[in-house]
Amino acid sequence: MTEFAWRDIVLLSLCWIGYFVLHSLLASLAVKRWVDAGWPKLMPYYRLTFNFLALLLLLPIIGFSHHDPEPMLWRWQGSAVWLANGLALGAMLGFWLSLKSYDMQEFLGLRQLQFHVRKVEDQERFQLSPFHRFVRHPWYFFALILIWTRDMGVMTLLSSILITLYFVVGSWLEEKKLLVYHGDIYRRYMARVPGLIPQPWKSLTKKEAEALLKQNNY
Repeated sequence: MTEFAWRDIVLLSLCWIGYFVLHSLLASLAVKRWVDAGWPKLMPYYRLTFNFLALLLLLPIIGFSHHDPEPMLWRWQGSAVWLANGLALGAMLGFWLSLKSYDMQEFLGLRQLQFHVRKVEDQERFQLSPFHRFVRHPWYFFALILIWTRDMGVMTLLSSILITLYFVVGSWLEEKKLLVYHGDIYRRYMARVPGLIPQPWKSLTKKEAEALLKQNNY
C-alpha cells in the first residue's frame, strides 16, 4: 500500500478510537453526575443531546472511510451473496421487531425532555424481550451481522474490527451501569444468557424469563 493509504488507515483508526472514547465518557454515570452537579437544569436535555452528538460525529467518520475507492480484500460470490444478504435482511428485520420492546421515547431522550426529568440514572425498568432471552445485547448482535456480511475492503475491514472491539468493551461498560440500576436480578440474568453472540445451550425459556421478571417486581 502507498504512503497515503497508510496515512488514511492511521487517521481512520484515530477517528474511531476518539469517537468511542468520547461516546463512552458521555454515556458514563460519572460524567452525568458531574453535569447534574454543575448544571442540573441541563439534565432533561442530556440524553437527546447525547444521541444527536453520537449521530453527528459518526457521519464524517463514515464519509471519510468511503471517500476514495478502497482496495478490496474479498467479495461475497455466488450463493454466498444470497446467504450474506439474507442474514443482513434478517438482522434488519430483527432490529425492527425489537423496537417495540424498548421505550424509544426514553431511549431517544424525548420523555426526559417532555417531563423535565433530571435524574442521572436511566428510568426504564428491567424487562426481557423475546430477543433478550437469547442474547443480552440484541442490537449489538444484529449490528455485528450487518457489519460482517458486507464486502470487505481495507478501510471497511478496519472499521469492522474496531467497531466489534468497541461492542465488546462498550457492552462491558454498559453492564456495569445495568448492575447499578438493577442489582442482583441482572447479575442472575447475565449468568444465564450470553452477551453478544447467542449460544443454543444458554438461553431462557419464556417461563423462566417471566419468573425472573416476577422476582424483580417483588
